[in-house]
Amino acid sequence: MDTLIEKLKKAGLSGNESKVYLELLRRGPISANDISKKLGMDRTLAYQVLNNLIEKGLVSHIIKESKKHFDVINPENLLIQVKEKEKFIESLIPELNKIEKIKENKQEINVYEGKQGLKVLLEDMIKSKELCVFGATGKSYDILKYFMPGIEKKAQKLGLTGRMITSDEFRRHKMTAFSNLDIRYLEAVKSPATTTIYGDKVAIHVLTDKPTVIIIKNKEISDSYRSYFEFLWIQGQK
Repeated sequence: MDTLIEKLKKAGLSGNESKVYLELLRRGPISANDISKKLGMDRTLAYQVLNNLIEKGLVSHIIKESKKHFDVINPENLLIQVKEKEKFIESLIPELNKIEKIKENKQEINVYEGKQGLKVLLEDMIKSKELCVFGATGKSYDILKYFMPGIEKKAQKLGLTGRMITSDEFRRHKMTAFSNLDIRYLEAVKSPATTTIYGDKVAIHVLTDKPTVIIIKNKEISDSYRSYFEFLWIQGQK
């Protein structure tokens, strides 16, 4: 019986509805009073459950000896109910997908300050497949020189690759020795701010006395920055 109750619950009935439904299959037609006694259920609750089953088209009632007696209509109606629920859910899918797309396109901006902000950025970046960086000065590496080796190991383990555009003066900086990093040099990218494009995010970090990191999550913006990066990449020298 317990197994049948669990199966009926999977078909969309509540626990009490399943118990009453099975009791009606075994003993119906019977009164609400008899059902409440057999199941040890409050009489008011029994009526409520019976009304729910009637609304679902699974139970009907007859008048017998001036009293309402309830019985199951046809077990196959359960299948009809499940199919109707499936159709209803199918009709919801397009609307739910629209909501998901709105969520995907939603812009998210986070601002971090200090060394901790740089650490948050680095931990986030290494989760992506590829980094596209321009305007790099190596200051992040200098500020977090004890943190960087661990980040590089994680990046290698995750198979992260990257491309960087920086000015020629940083040709021998330690940041250029990162594994799986392709570098090109271009004076036009010399800037106090470094821009990193990864996944659907763009990170802009200004490394003054108090580092500031701005992370923008927006696919359209990241695609736009990535196109600009590709334009600069073509002009860069190895």
